[in-house]
Amino acid sequence: MARAATTSDAFNAIAEPQRRRILTLLKGRERPVNEVARALRITQPRASKHLRVLREVGLVRVRESGQQRVYTLDARGLRPIHAWTGGFEQFWNESFDKLDAYVRKLERQEQNDDHR
Repeated sequence: MARAATTSDAFNAIAEPQRRRILTLLKGRERPVNEVARALRITQPRASKHLRVLREVGLVRVRESGQQRVYTLDARGLRPIHAWTGGFEQFWNESFDKLDAYVRKLERQEQNDDHR
Protein backbone atom coordinates (compact mmCIF):
# COMPACT_ATOMS: atom_id res chain seq x y z
CA MET A 1 0.00 0.00 0.00
CA ALA A 2 1.44 3.38 -0.99
CA ARG A 3 1.94 5.99 1.68
CA ALA A 4 0.02 9.25 1.51
CA ALA A 5 1.99 12.28 0.40
CA THR A 6 3.61 14.08 3.30
CA THR A 7 3.93 17.36 1.46
CA SER A 8 0.28 18.31 1.23
CA ASP A 9 0.23 20.51 4.32
CA ALA A 10 2.11 21.46 7.47
CA PHE A 11 0.14 18.97 9.59
CA ASN A 12 1.31 16.03 7.48
CA ALA A 13 4.85 17.36 7.31
CA ILE A 14 5.28 17.66 11.07
CA ALA A 15 3.76 14.25 11.70
CA GLU A 16 7.26 12.89 11.08
CA PRO A 17 9.37 13.18 14.29
CA GLN A 18 12.63 14.02 12.50
CA ARG A 19 10.95 17.01 10.86
CA ARG A 20 9.77 18.28 14.23
CA ARG A 21 13.35 17.95 15.49
CA ILE A 22 14.58 19.92 12.48
CA LEU A 23 12.10 22.72 13.20
CA THR A 24 13.24 22.82 16.82
CA LEU A 25 16.84 22.94 15.68
CA LEU A 26 16.14 25.78 13.23
CA LYS A 27 14.23 27.72 15.87
CA GLY A 28 17.55 28.79 17.33
CA ARG A 29 19.24 29.96 14.14
CA GLU A 30 19.70 29.19 10.47
CA ARG A 31 21.84 26.17 9.65
CA PRO A 32 23.36 24.52 6.60
CA VAL A 33 22.00 21.09 5.68
CA ASN A 34 25.18 19.28 6.75
CA GLU A 35 24.92 20.81 10.23
CA VAL A 36 21.29 19.71 10.47
CA ALA A 37 22.29 16.19 9.47
CA ARG A 38 25.14 16.10 11.99
CA ALA A 39 22.99 17.43 14.83
CA LEU A 40 20.30 14.81 14.19
CA ARG A 41 22.77 12.02 13.42
CA ILE A 42 21.25 11.30 10.04
CA THR A 43 22.76 11.29 6.58
CA GLN A 44 22.92 14.50 4.57
CA PRO A 45 20.61 13.10 1.84
CA ARG A 46 18.01 12.17 4.47
CA ALA A 47 18.26 15.63 6.05
CA SER A 48 17.89 17.20 2.59
CA LYS A 49 14.77 15.12 1.95
CA HIS A 50 13.16 16.23 5.20
CA LEU A 51 14.15 19.85 4.59
CA ARG A 52 12.65 19.69 1.09
CA VAL A 53 9.32 18.54 2.55
CA LEU A 54 9.40 21.32 5.14
CA ARG A 55 10.23 23.86 2.45
CA GLU A 56 7.42 22.68 0.17
CA VAL A 57 4.82 23.26 2.89
CA GLY A 58 6.28 26.64 3.85
CA LEU A 59 7.86 25.77 7.19
CA VAL A 60 11.45 26.55 6.22
CA ARG A 61 13.19 28.83 3.75
CA VAL A 62 16.47 28.11 2.00
CA ARG A 63 19.19 30.36 0.65
CA GLU A 64 22.39 29.67 -1.19
CA SER A 65 25.61 30.57 0.60
CA GLY A 66 28.52 29.64 -1.62
CA GLN A 67 28.39 25.85 -2.01
CA GLN A 68 25.95 25.41 0.90
CA ARG A 69 22.22 25.55 1.23
CA VAL A 70 21.31 27.29 4.48
CA TYR A 71 17.89 26.72 6.04
CA THR A 72 15.90 28.89 8.39
CA LEU A 73 12.57 28.42 10.15
CA ASP A 74 9.60 30.18 8.57
CA ALA A 75 7.19 30.26 11.50
CA ARG A 76 4.42 31.74 9.35
CA GLY A 77 3.86 28.21 8.07
CA LEU A 78 2.97 27.13 11.60
CA ARG A 79 -0.06 29.44 11.79
CA PRO A 80 -2.62 26.78 10.82
CA ILE A 81 -1.18 24.41 13.43
CA HIS A 82 -1.14 27.11 16.09
CA ALA A 83 -4.74 28.07 15.27
CA TRP A 84 -5.90 24.46 15.47
CA THR A 85 -4.10 23.62 18.71
CA GLY A 86 -5.16 26.94 20.21
CA GLY A 87 -8.74 25.75 19.88
CA PHE A 88 -8.02 23.23 22.63
CA GLU A 89 -6.75 25.85 25.07
CA GLN A 90 -10.19 26.46 26.56
CA PHE A 91 -10.71 22.71 27.00
CA TRP A 92 -7.43 22.31 28.89
CA ASN A 93 -7.99 25.41 31.00
CA GLU A 94 -11.43 24.16 32.02
CA SER A 95 -10.01 20.71 32.77
CA PHE A 96 -7.27 22.15 34.96
CA ASP A 97 -9.79 24.41 36.72
CA LYS A 98 -11.93 21.35 37.52
CA LEU A 99 -8.90 19.45 38.76
CA ASP A 100 -7.86 22.40 40.93
CA ALA A 101 -11.36 22.63 42.43
CA TYR A 102 -11.33 18.90 43.15
CA VAL A 103 -7.92 19.06 44.85
CA ARG A 104 -9.06 22.00 46.99
CA LYS A 105 -12.18 20.07 47.99
CA LEU A 106 -10.05 17.07 49.02
CA GLU A 107 -7.74 19.34 51.02
CA ARG A 108 -10.72 20.88 52.85
CA GLN A 109 -12.11 17.41 53.61
CA GLU A 110 -8.71 16.32 54.91
CA GLN A 111 -8.46 19.38 57.14
CA ASN A 112 -11.95 18.77 58.49
CA ASP A 113 -11.07 15.12 59.22
CA ASP A 114 -7.87 16.22 61.05
CA HIS A 115 -9.84 18.60 63.31
CA ARG A 116 -12.29 15.98 64.45
